[in-house]
Amino acid sequence: MTAPTAQHTTNPPADPHHSTPSGRVRARGLGLPFTGTPGPYNALTDVPGVQVGLVTLVKGDGPLDTGHGPVRTGVTAILPRGRDGLGTSCAAGVHVLNGNGEMTGTAWINETGALATPVLLTNSHAVGACHRGAIDWLNAVRPDLRDRWHMPVVAETYDGYLNDINGDHVTPAVARRALDAADGGRLEEGSVGGGTGMSCYGFKGGTGTASRLIIHADTTYTVAVLVQANFGARHELTLAGVPVGRHLRHDDPLGAAGAPVPSGAGSVIVTVATDAPLLPGQCAALARRVPLGLARSGTTGSHFSGDLFLAFSTANPSALASHYPAGHRAERLDSLLFVPWGDMDRLFDATVHCVEEAVADALVANTPMTGRDGHHLPALPHQQVIDLLRDHHAFD
Repeated sequence: MTAPTAQHTTNPPADPHHSTPSGRVRARGLGLPFTGTPGPYNALTDVPGVQVGLVTLVKGDGPLDTGHGPVRTGVTAILPRGRDGLGTSCAAGVHVLNGNGEMTGTAWINETGALATPVLLTNSHAVGACHRGAIDWLNAVRPDLRDRWHMPVVAETYDGYLNDINGDHVTPAVARRALDAADGGRLEEGSVGGGTGMSCYGFKGGTGTASRLIIHADTTYTVAVLVQANFGARHELTLAGVPVGRHLRHDDPLGAAGAPVPSGAGSVIVTVATDAPLLPGQCAALARRVPLGLARSGTTGSHFSGDLFLAFSTANPSALASHYPAGHRAERLDSLLFVPWGDMDRLFDATVHCVEEAVADALVANTPMTGRDGHHLPALPHQQVIDLLRDHHAFD
């Protein structure tokens, strides 16, 4: 095909596969080739019932004044079954590639294979605030669940290069705002929500998402991911199989000697969702495939990067609950419908391809950002990337 030309936000394409709601070009809009068929929005919200809310905090410039800014942070909230499904378990599994990070609630997921709470993504020092905010929000919107214990999943990546990370700008109230904002439909990407202050491969990183449609037993299912991308060294960056990062190293702020953040540091959180019926162990198997998608973008996994992954299935809504329904205390047996293990490969494929594209989207749908003490992250240079891909025949 003919190599594309870099697009900007004037007269953006209406196709949600090509642009974000604000008109920022996505990786497909830039012409990058990907494997698989995306859902209607090419987003986590393509999985029926899944809702996502974003709160973005950007305030102030200049020298760091702890408690006052500059602020470059936020919260991403995910409701696995939407508001209507709060308290109803999903089959779930987790995987840790590198443990230099935090994801709360994973001990209970490993114990029961179940997820029944919101998932929140934020910065490394705001885990407690989001955890408290999620519990307060659950008690407010579902007072009938107040007598249950709540174990929200809160995961983090480090935004202290740009953000006043010790300033407590993410409060429980901010977490509640993100949960209130959760909805379906198109998702904004780039420097939004928990990804606001993040870097990826020495460029401005943050939030990216993608989905794939698969067919099993004559039924179409969706596999989708949301990535909070804050990882990778510039020289590693690979797009469409082309090692573009090694040609784009001239303005890498994290690759310089004495940089306040080690090259490749930061962390990555990936949430995988599907409506295909899966066992908890199969959800964990999807989470274990996430690193293969990340590797396609170039990373080898830095010691300073916490790489934590969660996968859940919205099928089987009546199973895996630890609580009996009100008025039904009799002992019972439950059952799960699930895809046979021998047919899991197409879900593994979809997970890997979604992760690769979501990372590209987090980079492409972004702009430069300057934060605390003048620290600056450039945006991925669209036209240079297109030229490099064309030179390597990626569009052939």
